[in-house]
Amino acid sequence: MQRRIALIDETAPVLTVSIHQNSYHDPSVKGPQVFYYETSGEGKELAADLQESLNTTLEVERPREIKGNTSYYLLKRSKGVLVIAECGFLTNPDEADLLQTEEYQEMVENAKRDILAQMTMREVMKDAVVTEEDVKNYYEEHKQQFTKGETVRAKHILTDSKEKCDAILAAIQSGETSFEDAAKEKSTCPSGAKGGDLGEFGKGQMVKEFEDAAFTAEIGAIVGPVQTQFGYHLIKVEEKKDAAVADFEEVKNSIRNQLLQQIQNKVYSDKVKELREKYVQE
Repeated sequence: MQRRIALIDETAPVLTVSIHQNSYHDPSVKGPQVFYYETSGEGKELAADLQESLNTTLEVERPREIKGNTSYYLLKRSKGVLVIAECGFLTNPDEADLLQTEEYQEMVENAKRDILAQMTMREVMKDAVVTEEDVKNYYEEHKQQFTKGETVRAKHILTDSKEKCDAILAAIQSGETSFEDAAKEKSTCPSGAKGGDLGEFGKGQMVKEFEDAAFTAEIGAIVGPVQTQFGYHLIKVEEKKDAAVADFEEVKNSIRNQLLQQIQNKVYSDKVKELREKYVQE
């Protein structure tokens, strides 16, 4: 046990799992159990996660619960977060046989490795924090990134000939029908069912001929026929929005996530570099 503490002191790991086998006067008792230092919140969390992983991986019929302790030598002497994993009972004949098999040992190792990896990353990343001030500063310094291009909201009527478009336009201009009713009755585009409504769109979302006509049209005016690869269109622009910088509230969450990812990547790479310098010999 003293050698284990010396190794922990020398290497200063983020988390430690010490593997042991258990024993008890009652040979029927079996199953893995994880112990943690009673006043350690992080130790308790690691113990709970490892216990659950062992119970699941080893398909334990009657799962044991984690247990706090203040008297075990390793738990008392370890300067970092440490738990003791009792992987089974040598006093239970069936479990004693299992403990000696490579398959069982590998399952225990996998359960331990997976939880340690998760918990270590959680521990390493706990100081990766992005403040509201960080987010606001980034927004102010990079406003050009959050500029939204100009957009239009428009309706259209699609036909397969210029003559049909001309006839529909004449009917609208004479008051015989409305643009929306004409779209429902005459348009071959699925948007016709909604009165030709295409919603809001920006540049680059429509074919060039359609885009040019829509962005140069006056609000409320009907332009066309406009020929595209899809046919002939009548276009009615309902609304236009100039290019503008998105409000801080609109983009703050995406900025926060971006900054957090950058910090986490740096923390991870720094930790990998530290471990390589410490343990990998060229």
